[in-house]
Amino acid sequence: MSMTTRTDDAPLSAPHAADSHELIRVHGARENNLRNVTVEIPKRRLTVFTGVSGSGKSSLVFDTIAAESQRLINETYSAFVQGFMPTLARPDVDVLDGLTTAIIVDQQRMGADPRSTVGTATDANAMLRILFSRLGTPHIGSPKAFSFNVASISGAGAVTLERGGKQVRERREFSVTGGMCPRCEGRGTVTDIDLTQLYDADKSLNEGALTIPGYKPGGWNHRLYTESGLYDPDQPVRTFTQAQLDDFLYREPTRMKIAGINMTYEGLVPRIQKSMLAKDREAMQPHIREFVDRAVTFTTCPDCAGTRLGEAARSSKIKGISIADACAMQISDLAEWVRELAEPSVAPLLASLRDTLDSFVEIGLGYLSLDRPAGTLSGGEAQRTKMIRHLGSSLTDVTYVFDEPTAGLHPHDIRRMNDLLLRLRDKGNTVLVVEHKPEVIAIADHVVDLGPGAGTAGGTVCFEGTVAGLRAARTLTGRHLDDRAALKDTVREPSGALEIRGATTHNLKGVDVDIPLGVLTVVTGVAGSGKSSLVHGSVPAGAGVVFVDQTPIRGSRRSNPATYTGLLEPVRKAFAKANGVKPALFSANSEGACPACNGAGVVYTDLAIMAGVATTCEECEGRRFDASVLEYRLGGRDISEVLAMTVEQAEEFFGGGDGRTPAAHRILRNLADVGLGYLTLGQPLTTLSGGERQRLKLATHMTEKGGIYVLDEPTTGLHLADVEQLLGLLDRLVDAGKSVIVIEHHQAVMAHADRIIDLGPGAGHDGGRIVFEGTPAELVAARSTITGEHLAEYVGR
Repeated sequence: MSMTTRTDDAPLSAPHAADSHELIRVHGARENNLRNVTVEIPKRRLTVFTGVSGSGKSSLVFDTIAAESQRLINETYSAFVQGFMPTLARPDVDVLDGLTTAIIVDQQRMGADPRSTVGTATDANAMLRILFSRLGTPHIGSPKAFSFNVASISGAGAVTLERGGKQVRERREFSVTGGMCPRCEGRGTVTDIDLTQLYDADKSLNEGALTIPGYKPGGWNHRLYTESGLYDPDQPVRTFTQAQLDDFLYREPTRMKIAGINMTYEGLVPRIQKSMLAKDREAMQPHIREFVDRAVTFTTCPDCAGTRLGEAARSSKIKGISIADACAMQISDLAEWVRELAEPSVAPLLASLRDTLDSFVEIGLGYLSLDRPAGTLSGGEAQRTKMIRHLGSSLTDVTYVFDEPTAGLHPHDIRRMNDLLLRLRDKGNTVLVVEHKPEVIAIADHVVDLGPGAGTAGGTVCFEGTVAGLRAARTLTGRHLDDRAALKDTVREPSGALEIRGATTHNLKGVDVDIPLGVLTVVTGVAGSGKSSLVHGSVPAGAGVVFVDQTPIRGSRRSNPATYTGLLEPVRKAFAKANGVKPALFSANSEGACPACNGAGVVYTDLAIMAGVATTCEECEGRRFDASVLEYRLGGRDISEVLAMTVEQAEEFFGGGDGRTPAAHRILRNLADVGLGYLTLGQPLTTLSGGERQRLKLATHMTEKGGIYVLDEPTTGLHLADVEQLLGLLDRLVDAGKSVIVIEHHQAVMAHADRIIDLGPGAGHDGGRIVFEGTPAELVAARSTITGEHLAEYVGR
């Protein structure tokens, strides 16, 4: 037997080499606006990243730390597998050390596929399908028989087999029993197309009879019909024979030669259904969405009553409940129903299903149902739904990255979210949170505050340490951390009211309410209480109503604040008028584009499985315009110099002197009013943070002429210091004669309101009622609701 000996001067318990990697070290990060940022983040702790919107939080956490972790994991796969994965470039950073596997739980909306539901996105549906295939009576088949994404098919035919050295032909039959409703094909809705919106029957095709976006004369979509030879394109559509009209509208896909090219001809109606109606409405471009809203009526499928399931799937039941009934239940009720099932043969399945459903309730989403379309979830709901699969995970030493997990949460629910974040940390994980709410900052083990400003004025670490140290550091976040908006001494009196009677959208229970006009009204309540259902479902959309919701801005790397807000249009016209040339020359996406990079400013080199390389265009040096265009000037500046200006600089430039352009100045003033004065006009939209994109949308809608503004959680993504500026903006809108209705959870906005409408008392079927109407002071004095208690605590009453 051998014995180990040690010298007397050896330490009694020398630290193991593996214990020296207790930090995630970031040195010299320069992604987006970061300026050589160096931070050391403790592992197995909760670290909160703070700072004004646009200060570089997401650039550091998501675009540097999480992105590099994902890239390194992807590199462990073979080159063949990597070819099917998104190619990720290495972040612009000198050193990244101590990384662990990163799981990103962001606010990206869940799949816009119309077939995606809360149940399919979380695997709860998969477990329910197995449950019904085992216990449902009558027994109708495998789990596929309960899936609305699987169609029932059958077939028969001869097959040739090699048997005993001979070829033998045998007849084979097969069938698949699916749960899809054959009428609506598992969508739950059927469409009825208004043919008068597709074409003008009094015109011929050559005269431009087609009124569908993208079917202009001369384009391939148009030529497909004018040159098909099935009917006379010079003949008015009204005079077509029945056979010609059927060919024009409903003909099945047919291969034929059109304009000398082999193409597939298809009737107009099925072509529109495949190209437009198969997509989720929210994922459509605005002009396509407008056409679909005008031309198509969506109605609940009469065969399946919107359940998406065929008759057989709906007939199989467990204790009188079908899978359609189960999916339509509120999840908190479904969890109770599953808990009552005691069947030893499927005990492991029931336990797993119960855990998943209980996680929904625990995370504050018990008011949802499994058949809720995933595309209708808000950003906060989508993020919490993604958290479900991680709550029961046995993984440890993982880095969880959250992007404002409290978005869309009532103060009552924020405490529950804090408990979940701490639970993930206590299992031995590193939790990184980008957040503005002081309630979340308060529970942090470590805080990294970026700033001091936004955009080019940010990108540096202003503070790193404990929450107590942040309060004493006097940074912008530290100074505002304990800010509390006071109740108004006097409130405005309404000039009228918007009457809502018998509102029953979603969970609303016949709500009658008068929304005050001419004042700042806040509609509040716990998540799922019916706020959005009341406002969006009952306030009539149309003339005089401007909705600013949380749908994400869609734009490519060619889009920028100048193009999105419409600012570029008056600027181009001003340049054209000053120089006596066409406005199109001053667009990098049109005639004025640099021919070498096509107006992109950079040249992209695709390296297959490796990350592509973007190099600044040598011809235009990144300015995006042809050299001849840059010779034209307005007020001594060329178009590239104007796009390089910040909003504040451009507001001064277009406000007076030789560059005076009133139309451009109005848009720039709105951008400055919402706190985006630091943005450059030509900055790609893809580089903007979530808070910046929402304020950009608000600034764009401020140019619309409307009497009623409806804002959906405008404080999402806003720093504590920016909330004060937002309140000033809301006051200016009201003082200008507008009525402002805000759906909001932030106590500062509630305290600043003239009137509050509180819904509840709970979520889902426990909500949908008005529990308070009045002034903030009356709500605080009464403390009769959950909101009232939290608001009273906030204002210190």
